[in-house]
Formats: sequence, C-alpha cells, structure tokens
Amino acid sequence: MGITSRMIPTEDASARKREIEEKLKQEQETLSFIRENLEKSDQLTKGMVSILSSFESRLMQLENSIIPVHKQTENLQRLQENVDKTLSCLDHVISYYHVAKDTDRIIREGPSGRLDEYLACIARIQKAVEYFQDNNPDSPELNTVKARFEKGKELLEAEFRSLLTRYSKPVPPILILDAISVDEDIELQEEVVLEHLPEAVLQDIICISGWLVEYGRNQDFMNVYFQIRSSQLDRSIKGLKEHFRKNSASSGILYSPAVQTKRKDTPTKKAPKRPGTIRKAQNLLKQYSQHGLDGKKGGSNLTPLEVFLLSHPHPPGYDNDLRVKLHSEALNEKHGATAGKDDVLDIEIDSYIHCISAFVKLAQSEYALLTEIIPEHHQKKTFDSLIQEALDNLMLEGDNIVSAARRAIMRHDYSAVLTIFPILRHLKMNKSEFDSTLQGTAASTKNKLPTLITSMETIGAKALEEFADSIKARRSDYFHLISNP
Repeated sequence: MGITSRMIPTEDASARKREIEEKLKQEQETLSFIRENLEKSDQLTKGMVSILSSFESRLMQLENSIIPVHKQTENLQRLQENVDKTLSCLDHVISYYHVAKDTDRIIREGPSGRLDEYLACIARIQKAVEYFQDNNPDSPELNTVKARFEKGKELLEAEFRSLLTRYSKPVPPILILDAISVDEDIELQEEVVLEHLPEAVLQDIICISGWLVEYGRNQDFMNVYFQIRSSQLDRSIKGLKEHFRKNSASSGILYSPAVQTKRKDTPTKKAPKRPGTIRKAQNLLKQYSQHGLDGKKGGSNLTPLEVFLLSHPHPPGYDNDLRVKLHSEALNEKHGATAGKDDVLDIEIDSYIHCISAFVKLAQSEYALLTEIIPEHHQKKTFDSLIQEALDNLMLEGDNIVSAARRAIMRHDYSAVLTIFPILRHLKMNKSEFDSTLQGTAASTKNKLPTLITSMETIGAKALEEFADSIKARRSDYFHLISNP
C-alpha cells in the first residue's frame, strides 16, 4: 500500500512533464513561424522602401524636369496674352488714325436723311479727339480730327436751321380764328391744336438740339431757333390781318375744313357787331362836331335823348359798347351806309382785337413747342426773344392808334377816339391771360401791355373830358340863343 501511494505522484509528474514539453514544442513552432513571418515582413518592408525611394527619386527627377517647362509655358502664355492685348490696342489706336478717312464721305454728305448714322460718325470722331488730346497732343492727326469734328458740328447746326426753315410755316388765318373762337353757336368736337412741325421733323430737331447742348457746347442754335420761329409768329399775325382786309366785304368768317365743327342753326359765323355800332356813333359825333347845337346854322336835328347821351360820358372802358349801341340805335334811321374809309377803319379795329387774342394763343403754342427743343434753363430767355418782334409790332400798332386819337383830339374830332374803347376793353379782359403767357420774361416785356393800356385810358379819359366840356359849352350857347333870339 505504501508502494502504490509513492508511485502515483511520479506518474502525475511524468504526465505533467510530457504536457509541458508538448506545449513548449508548440510554442517553439509558433515562435519559429513568427520569426519566419517577421523575416518575410522585413524583406517586404525593405522592398517597399526600395520601391518608394526609387519612386521618390523618379518623381524628383520629373518635377525637376516639368517645373521649368511649366514656368516656361506660363511665361509663353503670358506673352501670348500680352501680344493679343497689344495687337488689340494697336488696332484700336490705329482706328483713330483712320477715323478721318473712314468718316469723310458721311460727314461731307451731311446728316440729311440719316441723322442716326451721322451722329454715330460724330461720336467716333469725338473719341479720336479725346484720344489724341490725352496721348499725343502734338500729333497732326489731332488737328485733322478736330477740324472734322468742327465741320460735323457746323453741318448739324446747318441741318437744324434747314429743318426749321423748311418746315416752319405761318399758321393759316382760318386755323387761328378756329383756335381763338368763342362763338356759342359753334361746338368744336375737338380742341384746335396748332401743329407747327411734323412729328418726324420735330424728333430730329430735338435730337440735334440735345447733341449740340451736350457735345457741341454751342448756344448759337438757340438764336437760330428764336429768329426763325419769331419770324413765323409775326407772319402768322400779319397773315391774319391780311385775311381781314381781303374779307372786309364778307359778313362772316370761314372756319378751317381741317377742324370738324357742328353748327346748330346758323351756317356761318355771325358778323361782328362792334365795328358797325362804332361807325354809327362816329357819324353822330362827326355830325355833332360839324354842326353843333346851333339851329340857326342848320343844326343837327338831335333829339333830347341824343343830346343827353352825348352830354353824359362814362369813364374809359365802362360799358362803352352799350353807350355806343344806344348812340347808333338812336341815329340808325337818320344815317345810311358810311364811306369806304369808315369801313376800312372798322376792319382795322376788329383785326387788331383779333390779333391780340391770336398773339396770346400763338405765343402759348410756341412756348409749348420751345420746351421740347430748348434746354430748361434757356427757355424763358429764348421765349422772350422769340415773341419780341410780334409783340413790338402789336404794341407799335396800338401806339399808332393812341397817337391818331391824340391828333384827333387836337382837331376836336372826338369820333376817332371811339376806336380806342373796344380795343381797351379787350386788352383789359385778356390782360390776365396775357400776363400768364409772359410769365418769366423780362420786366420790359411784361410792362408793354400795361403801358399801352395806361396810354389808352389816359387818351380816352382826356377825349371824354374835352368832349363833355365842348358839349357843355355848346349847350350853354344853345340856351343863350334861345333866351336871346
């Protein structure tokens, strides 16, 4: 029993030893495998390092070869771009040297009929002038393009004048009468528009005006404008006067066929009544002035009513038409048709009154046209110059009427003074519109109408005062003769 117990531990130890030896062998095999793998890994690593070193070397060689080529290529590209830019600049610069030659034909032929193309050529010339002034001010080409630019500007100004002269026409008298008509028997279906220039021509004139202001730096065209339009305004008013003279025998005033009108009852416009009543009143005053109230000298056979009317004058402008109408009706059966001289005077009075209204209407229309063509800060001054000729002629005619009345008073011919009153009344009635039309003009221009009105009031008051004194004196002589037969 003792022997068996001693043998068991020995067997266990042997088994344990064998087990350990087997594990050790396995570990040695594993270690050997690892060593082999490590050796292979080292070999692979060395091979990879060798490959990478070789790649790096080749890459460095490639880089050292390509970078100079790249830099050279970049420089070549930059040079190419510079060459292209230089060529473009040269072409641009050379074009300035050819501008005078390229635009010669168009400039010589002028802008008529091709304004847009002409202005484009002028723009090219202007750019050439600016280039040579900035880059080569001493070059002969600068003088050439400058001369060409000035020539182009002169032809534009000439075209401006030509268009205005060719298409500016006096307004027909009939159209003026339609524009100023206030006859209640005629209903205009549309307002009368005074068109002074065709629309296409107006647009060309506006275009040329704008160019001359912005680039031409020349205001001479404004003088050309007001001179031409001033002449047409004056001719329009003179044409209206001539129309009255030619139609002095007519009882009506024709209307323009261009304006559609709707007439109520009368086929023609009623004849003005004012001249006839003035003529009859003049006959009364002439008879009274020639014969007086002295029955022994073949008196005038005036009725008491007529004597009363003549001996109670009213202030100038105060219900003169009514007074004249009463005078004329009182003597309507006593006096027949007057001489041709009186008829002419009647026409002249009515003509002057219509010309005053026509001036206002035409001046308003001219200002509306002017605002489209003339720069804003020159409009009032140009308008002032434009209306001077027509306005001065009207004021001169008014002054002549006043002078004639003054001479008539000196001759004690008070009948001639009656021409002043309807004119004076018309001037006063239209003064506010007259002032509104002349707003912004010089003070000397605005004061012309008030000065004429004052002159007429003064001469009218003087005539009535002297006439009243004359009547009182004659009436005193008349009663003295009656009381002392």
